[in-house]
Amino acid sequence: MGFNLLIYTPGEPGQSNIHGGEDWPRQLQNLIPDIQVNVTHSAGEAMELIGEADAAFGNIVPELFERAGNLKWISCPQAGPSAGYYHQALIDSDVVVTNVRGIYNDYISAHIMAFLLSFARDLPGYFRSQQAGEWDPRPIPVYLPDSTALIVGVGGIGGETARLCAEFGITVLGVDSRITDPPPGVSELHPPEALDALLPRANFVVMTVPETPSTQGMMGDNQFRAMNSNAYLINIGRGATIKLDDLDAALRGSEIAGAALDVFETEPLPPAHPLWTAPGMIITPHVAAASGPNLDERRTELFMDNCVRFDEGRPLRNVVDKTNWF
Repeated sequence: MGFNLLIYTPGEPGQSNIHGGEDWPRQLQNLIPDIQVNVTHSAGEAMELIGEADAAFGNIVPELFERAGNLKWISCPQAGPSAGYYHQALIDSDVVVTNVRGIYNDYISAHIMAFLLSFARDLPGYFRSQQAGEWDPRPIPVYLPDSTALIVGVGGIGGETARLCAEFGITVLGVDSRITDPPPGVSELHPPEALDALLPRANFVVMTVPETPSTQGMMGDNQFRAMNSNAYLINIGRGATIKLDDLDAALRGSEIAGAALDVFETEPLPPAHPLWTAPGMIITPHVAAASGPNLDERRTELFMDNCVRFDEGRPLRNVVDKTNWF
């Protein structure tokens, strides 16, 4: 049949900020001969092209969306975009949105486990001793088969993390707003309302949830006080889910033993932010998924498959609940 597709990736002319996306028009033409693909890197050109588009890839901001007379599907380039992507006009419309959840599961769960194992063996403490030239044997903080991990969000990434944790003998508690059956490795599954009651049971609290209206600031003073003083917080989901000033206070007040974050309310984290020097803090610069060797292929496969499905009128993969942004 064919349809009109707008691929909007802001950047320099002739380039794409989606690795591998430069070849998408050719691939799509091979799959759907009658497709019309328009690629643009400027907002002005996108304004001119969006009116005829049946589908679009990218961040279709309100100014673009109001000009989109034929739009039926938007492919979001991210699994959990920042606040504002799901603006009210988009939420209220019949336009279907899909995302790329699922392509990062193994890469990000490996990053989580690196954080978790580092805390369990006190590698940050040994590194400090090494830097000081001190031979300082000490008790291991956490014996994994006797420990409990509370994973907040047990979808693709959280589910894979639960499986890996269980392989180490860790008891896994899960919190999720959508899943009703515990994934493999999860001993107990609870709704988000149970979070505060579960926090005292955990040696590790692992945040994998996206930013949604209900997850913004979900970890703050009250939650850190509910955690054990020997517990560790790990966040690779979205920075807005954790109140950083509250986390800094909890670390400096020894309310929790440590924290490892790959995502932050403000990125890059400002050089003067107190978390850089907070005790027990590990910081990585939003790289949990960056090292995956097959991300381009996975993203491309998902997008191409959904384009074929859209052309044939079949259900799309990874449809988003727009009201909840995920």
